[in-house]
Amino acid sequence: MTRVCCWVDGYPMKRRIPGKQLPKNGVKLSDARSIDAQYGLEPVIDPSVSADGGAPGGMQFHLVECPYCGESFETPVDTSCGSARYVEDCQICCQPIEFSLEVDHAGVLRSLTTLRSD
Repeated sequence: MTRVCCWVDGYPMKRRIPGKQLPKNGVKLSDARSIDAQYGLEPVIDPSVSADGGAPGGMQFHLVECPYCGESFETPVDTSCGSARYVEDCQICCQPIEFSLEVDHAGVLRSLTTLRSD
């Protein structure tokens, strides 16, 4: 399972896998995956980078306006599962907002609408 353990100074920190031995000195590591494997770290999910190298159909951030308080805020939108409807609370006033995503066959977001949930 992949997850971010915590954020420190704006950077994600990785959680160490219990029981994994630390490497001995002089080990040459070439990429992030081998470093994670060598040190027993879980991979970090970076929502700004999609798993397919930036192509459509992944996690994106969008600026939306709350239909209750009128404040704008950024929220993550996952287009990898296609069109969807879900409820998310406003980050400012905590009122339930109904999100409606319309995604085309290529995974590109066509529209994002927010409605009052009452």
